[in-house]
Amino acid sequence: MLNFEAEKLELEEMKKQIEILVKAKGFYNKPEDIPKKLLFAFIELGEASDAWKKGLPQEKISEELIDVIFYILDASRLACPDINLDEVFKKKLEKNLNRPFQYGEGHRFRQLEGNGK
Repeated sequence: MLNFEAEKLELEEMKKQIEILVKAKGFYNKPEDIPKKLLFAFIELGEASDAWKKGLPQEKISEELIDVIFYILDASRLACPDINLDEVFKKKLEKNLNRPFQYGEGHRFRQLEGNGK
């Protein structure tokens, strides 16, 4: 049974809920289906981009983005069943927070400061 009553769903709990959904609906559920799931995530990302470009309501854009998350978590469930994504997320966030500026506005500003412009 899907658990919508949890105060906050963490990635590992989301994976469990997605597994329940996948099995209940008879969706692809084998390791060989991982490439399909990743392709579907990419398609949903395109749909989110299109919705944003068209100025559709935030609810539609967010629904498409959630579809991306569903497919990514579902693929991770099959590709990395022994990995705790909550722990990986925390480690990756910490790693990224400690990286020097490489991309985005911060990188541009630092380049400008370094060039004296």
